[in-house]
Amino acid sequence: MPAKRDLPSKVCPVCGRPFAWRRKWAKDWAQVKYCSDACRKGTPRGRAAETR
Repeated sequence: MPAKRDLPSKVCPVCGRPFAWRRKWAKDWAQVKYCSDACRKGTPRGRAAETR
């Protein structure tokens, strides 16, 4: 298993946070857009929620 820093990553378009590849996303990493179900539903938490 490669080190966590060597895994591919993306930036969530809703909250703007980077997120790393996970084993459960191995088959469809190209289609993964959001870091969490909350961001997928449009209800982000954290920094982005505070600015709204």
